[in-house]
Amino acid sequence: MDFIYQDPYPILKDDTLYKKITSDYVKVEVLGDREILTVDPKGLELLAEEALNDVSFMLRSAHLQKLKNIIDDPEATDNDRFVAYNLLQNAAVAVEGQLPSCQDTGTAIVMAKKGENVYTGADDGEWLSKGIFNTYQKRNLRYSQIVPISMFEEKNSGSNLPAQIDIYAKKGSSYEFLFLAKGGGSANKTFLYQKTKSLLNDKSMEEFIREKIKDLGTSACLPYHLALVIGGTSAEANLAAVKKASAGYFDNLPTSGNMSGQAFRDLEWEKRVLKICQESAIGAQFGGKYFAHDVRVIRLPRHAASCPVGLGVSCSADRNIKGKITKDGIFVEQLETNPKQFLPATPPHLEAPVDVDLNRPMKEILAELSKYPIKTRLKLNGTLIVARDIAHAKIKELLDAGKPMPEYFKNHPVYYAGPAKTPDGMPSGSFGPTTAGRMDVYVEEFQKHGGSMIMLAKGNRTKEVMEACKTYGGFYLGSVGGPAAILAQDNILKVEVVDFEELGMEAVRKITVKDFPAFIITDDKGNDFFANL
Repeated sequence: MDFIYQDPYPILKDDTLYKKITSDYVKVEVLGDREILTVDPKGLELLAEEALNDVSFMLRSAHLQKLKNIIDDPEATDNDRFVAYNLLQNAAVAVEGQLPSCQDTGTAIVMAKKGENVYTGADDGEWLSKGIFNTYQKRNLRYSQIVPISMFEEKNSGSNLPAQIDIYAKKGSSYEFLFLAKGGGSANKTFLYQKTKSLLNDKSMEEFIREKIKDLGTSACLPYHLALVIGGTSAEANLAAVKKASAGYFDNLPTSGNMSGQAFRDLEWEKRVLKICQESAIGAQFGGKYFAHDVRVIRLPRHAASCPVGLGVSCSADRNIKGKITKDGIFVEQLETNPKQFLPATPPHLEAPVDVDLNRPMKEILAELSKYPIKTRLKLNGTLIVARDIAHAKIKELLDAGKPMPEYFKNHPVYYAGPAKTPDGMPSGSFGPTTAGRMDVYVEEFQKHGGSMIMLAKGNRTKEVMEACKTYGGFYLGSVGGPAAILAQDNILKVEVVDFEELGMEAVRKITVKDFPAFIITDDKGNDFFANL
């Protein structure tokens, strides 16, 4: 057999629209018979700073068009349209540059391909990290990176570093980049399944997909850009391809395979998986058609004894942006600067929500909620307590030590969230909900002590939460995942820290809300919206 080699991921074209940042920091020098693109590492710093800045406040036009398509689709449910409209409104607020589109401003990830004729004379990762550092310091973003001091002691790095930076070698004289700001919600919804050849037939594959999309659930802010990757020379190669495919990076792969093992998109299975997603009735967070905007199915070569299958998503905060450095300058992908053009002239018609006064005694609020069935849309007005992972762990430590549950956890609903920085002159930074499921382990014990009687967050929850709510008379309310900027601008009137100030964005806060949108997901009778799907 003859030796065969080709690029394993042959991207056939790049139809990205780029904007030029500068012509500075690059020059071409001749070394023997080679032209060397010399890049001042300050150019790397500038590119990373600009890319992470843009992607924190703007989205791709194609992504926004897909949201508009939901509103225009006669088959979309009211829930689908409500979420899509909220997300478009959110994009219109975020583009102003003060409130990022999502409060979880993410782990900064850089994937780069550096041409053999590109010279920087520096540790590229250091200069890219410096650009990322600049953006998170200057803008109203959140520091989410927790660094280990010992096996169990951790601290917030206070800079959102370290970033994940992967640089690959390639032929040529250009330097190509994919920047991502990956929030914890969508990152947590990345799954690897070690399967076998027995999966590779129509019946088994369809059954597998129908079962496993339920693993994705709703906590990562639907509608999703879903990626399914079958095969891979290793588990690591499979999951790397999942992340890139969900970011649209592999959209221009070939659509068939060959004997050299090139990666390809399977367009037929993309249509089939999208149909399965639509038939799931999970919809855009609260039931309907739009579990996913689109699907990418990537087929890779595999070892005969292995068949890794990866499943992952890019969420409604679809924060992916390309960049490049060539002899002509430094460029970054042009994102949408006018998202308002995608908003309909009039909002979609929805049934009026139920107003709920949160400033009444907890017993009265519970009695009011008990009147309504699951799926009821609400408008919340009054006081919420904000607490997430570390705060819950701290309160459990108090209970374990025989100390009482804090009164604020008994007297007010608890909102699982952590804000971004507050812009000057505003009451709040971006402040959307975090994933409810991470707090499931605390619910039964906290409700037994009179706390967490009304919980507000995003995503589906375990059976144990339903049972606890039935036993103790509690409720779980779902908030729309994604529109963190518009919640901060229109619905949050006041924010103050009330406990554990040293935890930064994880501190316990008290917030005052107006017309805060929510749905009854789990009620005091043991009913649960997602359990019925």
